[in-house]
Amino acid sequence: MGVYVFKKYFIIVCMLLVCGNIVATEIDYEKFPLSVYTGLQGKHHVQGIAVDKERGYIYFSFTTKLIKMDFKGNLIGSVEGLTGHLGCLTMNPEDGRIYGSLEYKNDVIGKGIAGENAAKRENAFYVAVFDPNKITRPNMSAEKDGIMNSVYLKEVVDDFEAVVVNKGKEFEHRYGCSGIDGMTFAPKVGKKGGKMLLYVSYGIYGDLKRSDNDYQVLRAYDTSKWGKYEKPLSQENMHKLGPTKCKDLYFVYTGNSDWGIQNLAYDPATGNTFAAVYKGKKREFPNYSLFMFDWSKKAKKMQLKGHEGKVVQKTIALASKGLYDEKSGVYGWYFNLGTTGLCPLGDGYFYISHPSSKPRQSCTAKLYKWTGAKDAPFQPVTE
Repeated sequence: MGVYVFKKYFIIVCMLLVCGNIVATEIDYEKFPLSVYTGLQGKHHVQGIAVDKERGYIYFSFTTKLIKMDFKGNLIGSVEGLTGHLGCLTMNPEDGRIYGSLEYKNDVIGKGIAGENAAKRENAFYVAVFDPNKITRPNMSAEKDGIMNSVYLKEVVDDFEAVVVNKGKEFEHRYGCSGIDGMTFAPKVGKKGGKMLLYVSYGIYGDLKRSDNDYQVLRAYDTSKWGKYEKPLSQENMHKLGPTKCKDLYFVYTGNSDWGIQNLAYDPATGNTFAAVYKGKKREFPNYSLFMFDWSKKAKKMQLKGHEGKVVQKTIALASKGLYDEKSGVYGWYFNLGTTGLCPLGDGYFYISHPSSKPRQSCTAKLYKWTGAKDAPFQPVTE
C-alpha cells in the first residue's frame, strides 16, 4: 500500500514530582502513516486500537482476536482462540504491554460470540494483558503460547449480577452494568502527572424504563500491584484471581448511552479523557456520541441522580467544551467515529478507526487532528 507519512517535533514540558524540577524533553515522533489497513479479518468487528509509537506497531482488537501490524501495514502476528468479547485496548506506558477488556457473559453479546455455550458458564470479566514482544506470527493461541495473562474483576461481576430497585421495580444489573469495555491509563483524577492508573469503564444497558443508568462508571486500578494476580486464562476453567476492590470508583453524568463507553482514551495533550459511545435513546438527553471528561478537577462526592435512596459517589465533571444541552447540563459532540478505536498519539493527533464489514470485517486506522470544534471535533490529516 502507498504510505504517506507525517512527522512532528515538539517540546513537552513536564513537572517532575520528585524534585519539583521542570525538564524540557524533545520528542521526535516516528513517521506515522496517514492510514493503516488491517485486511479482511472475519465475522467480528473491530473493537479498539493501541499504538506503540517507539517501536512502530499498531494493535487491533477484533472481538475474539488481537492482531499486531507495523506502520507499513504488514501483519506481524495475531492472538486467536478467544471465546469472550475482547474490547477496547490501551498500552501501559510503564511496561509497554497491551491491556484489553475481556468479557464472558450469558447475555445477547455473549451468545452472539459463543452461542449456547455462553449460557453454560459463569459470568466473568477480566483485564487481558498481552506481551507484545511474544506476538511474532499469525494464529498464536491466547491460552497456550504464553502471550496473554488475565486479571479477574470481582466488583464488576458483583454489579452485573446484582438486583436493584428503581422506580419501585426490581431491575437486574447495578448501575445498568453490562460488563466492561473502554479502558485507558491516566493519572489520578485531579492530578497532573504521577502514577498512571488503569481506568476500566462499564458497558451500560440502554434500558429506557429505569433512571439509574444515566452515568458512565469508571473503576481505577493500580496495576503495579497486579503481578500476584496475573494468570494465564483457561476458558474451560476460568480463574477468579484479582483485586477484591478497585482503588477508586467514579461516575460521570452523560445520560444513558447504548452499551456504555466503547472506547476510553486519556489524551496528555489536552490533559483530559475522551469517551466514545453509541448514542443513547432517552429523549431527556441530547444523546451525544463523544464526551470529554475534565481530568483537571478533583472528583466530587455527590448524590447520584435517578437513584433510589441515598447513593453518594465520586463524580467527574464533563469538560465545558463542545455542544451544551441546557436542560440536562451535559456537554459533548455528535461524532460518528471513535467507538471502534480512538487512540491519542500526542500533540493533538489521534488514530481513529474506520470499520468496514464488506465483504468481511476490516479496519482502517486513519490519522486525525483534534480541533474541539462543535461541528467537527476531529479533522482528518490529508498530507
